[in-house]
Amino acid sequence: MKKVLTALLAAGALVTLAACGGNSDDGGSGSSNEKVTLKFQSLAFQKTTVAATKKIVADWNAANPNIQVEYVQGSWDSVHDQLVTQFQGGTAPDIIHDESADITGFINQGYLADLSPYLSQETKDAVSQGVWDTVSKDGKVYAAPTLLQSYVVFANSAALKSAGITATGDSLSWDDLAADAKKLTAGGKYGLGWGLKSPTATMLNLGANFDAKFFDGSGKDAKATIGDAELEVPKRIHAMAYDDKSIDPTSLTLSGTDVLPGFYAGKYGMVVAGNYVAQQILQEAPKTFQWEVLPPLKGTSTKQAANPQTLSVPAEGKHIEQSAKFIDYYMKAENLAAVGQGDWLIPTTQAARDAVLKATGGKNGWQQILASGAELTKAPFQSVENYPQWKDQIATPAFQQYLANKTDAAALGKKLSDGWGQVNN
Repeated sequence: MKKVLTALLAAGALVTLAACGGNSDDGGSGSSNEKVTLKFQSLAFQKTTVAATKKIVADWNAANPNIQVEYVQGSWDSVHDQLVTQFQGGTAPDIIHDESADITGFINQGYLADLSPYLSQETKDAVSQGVWDTVSKDGKVYAAPTLLQSYVVFANSAALKSAGITATGDSLSWDDLAADAKKLTAGGKYGLGWGLKSPTATMLNLGANFDAKFFDGSGKDAKATIGDAELEVPKRIHAMAYDDKSIDPTSLTLSGTDVLPGFYAGKYGMVVAGNYVAQQILQEAPKTFQWEVLPPLKGTSTKQAANPQTLSVPAEGKHIEQSAKFIDYYMKAENLAAVGQGDWLIPTTQAARDAVLKATGGKNGWQQILASGAELTKAPFQSVENYPQWKDQIATPAFQQYLANKTDAAALGKKLSDGWGQVNN
């Protein structure tokens, strides 16, 4: 993920926001002036994002002497297992940084507090309902969603110009993507490289372009629903690879970033990857390499599944209200913009997205990246309890076989459907 932090956070503005975000006389238990210290475990790892997060903490602490926040460094690699142990032992941090897909199980097990009584109306109004749905259950809100990822098309600008392709408008249809890939395929070069070594997340997230559901219901009662809509994205990718021959089949066995050297070298005119890859391209690509981000992909819509990073509070925490006040402050536009720009991820609020756009001028793909976050929303698979097992044991190998041209779409659909019954028994 991500990028050099622009000077978004003016000191005076932050002090003002800190004063609005929390009242130092309103900590602990109601009107008590008892001083409390909250542990905030952050998973930020980019230098720019760590610096932005620590600044948010420092500014909060300066304005809230009775509610102090201690920054604790965590890791995405170990956070799930760590939280399992901490919840069971009653030692979870006061403020937990994670992502919606990971906290679903913790919500179902009752480990997280309902934040809806504590978050301000301003925060509630700033995030779209579709994103709130990813952290909510039965009318209760168990986390504040902060940053989002989308899948976007990166293109070699010189190759587009040479092929007479002009990418304008608010979206890029899948038909146009296929047509452009064919135009860019010539002389041993492919129009598209797509790293799909781990294909399931891409298939399900982009499946929302065609209203794909994959599941009906929630929890262990969910039923697999595999029909035309669910097979639309894999079929289109397969057709580009084996009918049009505009996708390099070898690229389908690589990771999302392993295709980048071929992109820089001109082997691929376009690549599809998570939007945060923009930072890697900016840092690694030759200085003479000109690239751009194309408008969001569109089927029947530009919707994609949202899996936001989150901030939560343990249900058994001793300082739920104070922790929620810090989270409310973290959600201010200037703060989300700072961590979003540092991580090259999309802030969940429009005001924060506007701040990033203003700070970056929309350059280096930011305009299209931010636009791609407009229709991110909850997908049915995000409410399915045994989704991780289905993803790893069933869907990933099934998609891999299909993308290797070793099976057909009908067999793929049957494997996805039947496999759900195997892991959900």
